[in-house]
Amino acid sequence: VRMIQPKNAGFPSSTWFTKNLGDAMLADELLDRIYDGFLEEFGVDANSEEIAVFIRHESEGHLHCEVKAYFSPACVVVASAFNAEPCGRPTPIGLSLLVGSEGSWAVLFPDHKR
Repeated sequence: VRMIQPKNAGFPSSTWFTKNLGDAMLADELLDRIYDGFLEEFGVDANSEEIAVFIRHESEGHLHCEVKAYFSPACVVVASAFNAEPCGRPTPIGLSLLVGSEGSWAVLFPDHKR
């Protein structure tokens, strides 16, 4: 995955991004690509608490749940590489950290107690 985009890519610095990865049973390959793309962009020692990708299994009334990835605003380059759509900050309930610093929870969701 090649990520050559301006750091802000024309979005406000508070814009989150989401990508529906589809059926949870089939999402592993894309999750691996997002993880690898994050490491390619930020490095293995990425410890900034502002860069993280979270995932959540959501059913939205369907029989099978789908996996959605949520890219923090500082991950705009990685989000753009995967054609993620701009969205509001997700609710932290049910999210799990795919890649990034554990400290990102406190920075990105300051009102949420884990």
